[in-house]
Amino acid sequence: MFTPSLNNKKSMKAYYSIFDRRYLFKISFIVFLIFFSVLKSQRSITVAGGNWAVPIPTITEAGSNYTGTYESSDNQISLTASVPLALSSGKVSVHYEPNPTWNSNLILNVKRTGDGSTICVLCTISGGTAYQAVTLADLELFRITAVLALGSYSNIPIKIQLSGVSVTIPAATYNNKIVFTIGP
Repeated sequence: MFTPSLNNKKSMKAYYSIFDRRYLFKISFIVFLIFFSVLKSQRSITVAGGNWAVPIPTITEAGSNYTGTYESSDNQISLTASVPLALSSGKVSVHYEPNPTWNSNLILNVKRTGDGSTICVLCTISGGTAYQAVTLADLELFRITAVLALGSYSNIPIKIQLSGVSVTIPAATYNNKIVFTIGP
C-alpha cells in the first residue's frame, strides 16, 4: 500500500491521482449497474374481467337474420400495465386463440374506452380508442410511454365487439380466448 509523505508534494499528487481513478471507476461501475438494471426492468400486464357470453336472440320467423353486431359493456376487460423507468415505452398487443373452436366469419374487435388511472405525471397512454380487429396474429392496441418514472396504469377499460353473426354460420358454440401482451 502506498502511503503519501506529507513532505513530498509529488507523492501526494500521485496518491490523489490514484484515488481519483479508483473513485471514478467505482462511480462508473455503479452507474453501469443502475443503467443495466433499468434496461432489464420488465414490462408487465395483468388482465381482469369475466367471460362474455354474447346474448344472441332466437330467430322465430323464416327469412330473418341476426342483428349481426353485439357489444359488451365498456369495461368488459380491465388491464393493468407498467413499463420500466426512464424514457421507455410499452406496446400492448392483442390476438385471439380458438378455445377450442372458432368460426373465421365471426369478427372480434376491441377498443380502449378510457385511460384507467395512474400516479405518473409525465406518462402517456395513446392509441386504441377506435375498434381494431382481433386476429390470430398480435396487433398493437395502444402504447404507454414513461419519461422519468415507472409508467403504470391500472383499470384500463376494454370493450369487445362481435360482428359477422349470421344464419349462414353453422349452429354451434364458438369460444375463443383474447390474449393481451406487452413488449417494447
